Amino acid sequence: MTDAAEHVPVLLDRIVELFAPALADRDAVLVDATVGLGGHSDALLAAFPRLRLIGLDRDPAALERSAERLARHGDRVDLVHTVYDGLPEAVSGLGLSQVDGILFDLGVSSMQLDRTERGFAYSQDAPLDMRMDPTTGFTAADVLNTYAPGELIRILRDYGEERFAQRIVRAVVAEREKEPFTRSGRLVELLYSAVPAASRRTGGHPAKRTFQALRIEVNGELEVLRRAMPAALGALAMDGRIVVESYQSLEDRLVKQAIAELAKSRTPEGLPVELPGHGPELKLLTRGAEKAGESEIEHNPRAASVRLRAAQRIGEPR
Repeated sequence: MTDAAEHVPVLLDRIVELFAPALADRDAVLVDATVGLGGHSDALLAAFPRLRLIGLDRDPAALERSAERLARHGDRVDLVHTVYDGLPEAVSGLGLSQVDGILFDLGVSSMQLDRTERGFAYSQDAPLDMRMDPTTGFTAADVLNTYAPGELIRILRDYGEERFAQRIVRAVVAEREKEPFTRSGRLVELLYSAVPAASRRTGGHPAKRTFQALRIEVNGELEVLRRAMPAALGALAMDGRIVVESYQSLEDRLVKQAIAELAKSRTPEGLPVELPGHGPELKLLTRGAEKAGESEIEHNPRAASVRLRAAQRIGEPR
């Protein structure tokens, strides 16, 4: 099991640097919308002594661990059990209308991957659960055992970008008629058989895309993110900053679209001046998506797939 003190947050120094102009030397509020084990939050609270932090997470175990890690910061920390599209309600519930910083570190956390019983990792045989909040909702086993074949194919194609979705689903349907799926080991064996050998040699682990697709479906990750981005941007105060770390292309695409849309001027082309109220709301702080360097990836393999985007509010919300 991952120890919170040993957990290495991805692109930590860069995140502190990006937030500094909005948080340094002033009373400020930041929402860590995916607080996890509290690594980013701990560093931000230490770097900015007047910062108040609101940490959100859907996983009760993560909140418990982050509470222990952040206890040294006393009453500067408020933790809220909610999915990150509940950010506006969490902020207003604490008597606030706007915040100066918002951080998203998307995807499955190290703690969730390391806890075998949660079923996120295909490297270990475990119950097919994959719920980020294990107190509610349906499991990955429910998806495999009850979804119609066409719906399973759609999930694997859309969420896992799996080329062999049809072959995999045919095998899943045949197997579930014999016995319902309950554990990840049986699914991994099926995927090894269903994915062609040539693809196994060049395309990474054959279970990676299917497990990603099931996790996204179980947790509604893309739908939640699609709601969360405009909700978060709407809560950002003037000169406030948002930083988002994504780990797969589907998430990064949604983040890019949400930020880019508000970074555009709405003044018709050809006019010599910006029309009042038509200027961009956001200024992009990164050129495209930033990636981790080789040194960080060597010490923290999770950083290999990160894509970081950041923006600053420069105009009133439309």
